[in-house]
Amino acid sequence: MNRPLARDLCAASAAVLLVVTAVLVGRHLQDAHHTLFVDWPPLLASWGPHAGPGTPAALLVAAAVAAYGPRVAARLPWRALLAAAFGTALAWIVSLALVDGWQRGIAGRLTTRHEYLRVVDRFHDVPAALRDFTGHILLDSPDNWPAHVAGHPPAATLTFVLLDRLGLRGGGWAGMWCVVAGATACVAVLVAVRALAGEEWARRAAPFLVLAPAAVWLGTSADAYFAAVAGWALALLALAVTGPARGRSVVQAAGSGLLFGLAGYLSYGLTLFALLGAAVLLLGRRGVRERPALLGALLAGLAVVPAAFTLAGFDWWEAYRLLVTRYHQGAGGIRPYGYWVWANLACTVLITGLATAAGLRRTGAVLLGRRTAPRAEIRLALLVAAALAALLAADLSGMSKAETERIWLPFALWLLPSCAFLTHPRAWLTAQAVLALLLNHLLRTGW
Repeated sequence: MNRPLARDLCAASAAVLLVVTAVLVGRHLQDAHHTLFVDWPPLLASWGPHAGPGTPAALLVAAAVAAYGPRVAARLPWRALLAAAFGTALAWIVSLALVDGWQRGIAGRLTTRHEYLRVVDRFHDVPAALRDFTGHILLDSPDNWPAHVAGHPPAATLTFVLLDRLGLRGGGWAGMWCVVAGATACVAVLVAVRALAGEEWARRAAPFLVLAPAAVWLGTSADAYFAAVAGWALALLALAVTGPARGRSVVQAAGSGLLFGLAGYLSYGLTLFALLGAAVLLLGRRGVRERPALLGALLAGLAVVPAAFTLAGFDWWEAYRLLVTRYHQGAGGIRPYGYWVWANLACTVLITGLATAAGLRRTGAVLLGRRTAPRAEIRLALLVAAALAALLAADLSGMSKAETERIWLPFALWLLPSCAFLTHPRAWLTAQAVLALLLNHLLRTGW
């Protein structure tokens, strides 16, 4: 066994140890003090071995990607690879969701008492609802919003209101919206990696993005939709700053700004994507210097959604201030920071897999040896490092105690390209698939 592989295995072993420690310590804290508010720490899940109609399909997708994914990713034409990545990621997410059956796995997820569909009828007058949105955030306010509605800016809820107005009513349509959108997120990451670090690294990352254990929570969660919006914001920005000096680049920059603005009104935490945006601008600084209009287009697009919501009467800063109070009124104020600040990282291991733990080790090695590392490797490592920095900032904020297997999906997907640095991809892909299958068949996840 060569030294780099041995170090990879040590990193994966350390990740396993972190998860085991989080489970054992969490179990003790929950049994003794009942302060974690999760049944199977560090995940919001309960023990419940089961199988379902999605099991055969999930096994088939896992086996096919692990066996043939690297070879197919290396040989397919680029556009065909993107289409195949989307289709396979969608199949993986749906098959895992259907292990719990259609109703529990997809149609019922967004209809529970904490979710967005519970309040669609309260938005019959959208301007009035936006003006009054902050008046229902606190727990002691009249007709307070359910947890997920109160915990996000109103663009999240308005998405499902719009689906309802279009006739796509109910949990089934809402669930599939999130699943399909979430499946496009892996394509966005591939587009960005190719633009910033080259096609070879995007191709090597593709099977790991498709077969991510995060798929367990991408189906079905609104955070899958949020991940797609933030992902495409970064992808368009990467295309704009690295593409040829044409009018298309300005349009891409404006589209990126528009999506960044929307992301900030889907989830307060997605403002941390500014760190990834800054990394993309750093990596594409030559293009920005040559075309300063790109920054103007980016900022113009960025202003659209905030301006629209502000003019409609929604105050983002006031809403966030009230959310912080609401967070501490509920379980967030009781859950111990001293446990979750590191147990959240165990959740990250579970959604990104052991391959990503090894990939992050290799990312660090590239950055430490950047004087001799190839330029493309350094660029990919910087992008991954920016995603890790954003995730750690969310962790240290104390506003992400538990449920990060869902909340951190937008950041986690940008850690997966680190797996492109790994040797023996089939073995690592098998480990990724086994982890996802075990999680989905042994635990009943939910929120």
